[in-house]
Amino acid sequence: MEMIRKFIDMVLHLDKSLDQLVQNWGPWVYAIIFLIVFAETGLVVTPFLPGDSLLFAIGALCARPDGLNFVIAFVLLWMAAILGDTVNYWIGSVVGPKVFHKKESRWLNPKHLERTHEFYEKYGAKTIILARFLPIIRTFAPFVAGIGRMTYPKFFLYNVTGGLAWVTIFMIAGYFFGNLPAVRKNFTLVIFGIIGVSCIPVVIEWWRHRREARAVKPTPS
Repeated sequence: MEMIRKFIDMVLHLDKSLDQLVQNWGPWVYAIIFLIVFAETGLVVTPFLPGDSLLFAIGALCARPDGLNFVIAFVLLWMAAILGDTVNYWIGSVVGPKVFHKKESRWLNPKHLERTHEFYEKYGAKTIILARFLPIIRTFAPFVAGIGRMTYPKFFLYNVTGGLAWVTIFMIAGYFFGNLPAVRKNFTLVIFGIIGVSCIPVVIEWWRHRREARAVKPTPS
């Protein structure tokens, strides 16, 4: 329980956590944040790792005089996001079918898999992009794409596009807004706000999908 409490505290105060990492590890911080983003997107057993909020906090750190280099961090995190989804896709294509149909799994929550599968069935290949902005689904979407044998060239296109959009939006937002006094003072609330904003693309897509469904619905004679 103590480890869980410390982890939650670290996520809710990522700005301070990153400052501490820079002080303790120096340039090795680049490798650490690369591995975190890679694991969050590439390993289906680590959906609890920070994603959106971490990118935002890194963007804010890059804007400080003594912070990280924005270009280096951006390129590394974009590569981590693409590589993570790619590894996840191939894991899904190789071992996914066996795991997906199990009612219980030691490492995976079948409910998360089923939820992502339903999301994928509803939105198709666009899920690879939309899922980038949804915690948990972001981790499972490429895994399910691999299970469903989505053609790799198509997956790669959506993977690169979604990864670029995800890293760009949150890092730039953090760079320009993360060091505002109001944001730094209420960073925990900002984290929750980021989670809410992350859901906006899916809400828009759901609304559009519902409107199109109503448009094609036959009228009673």
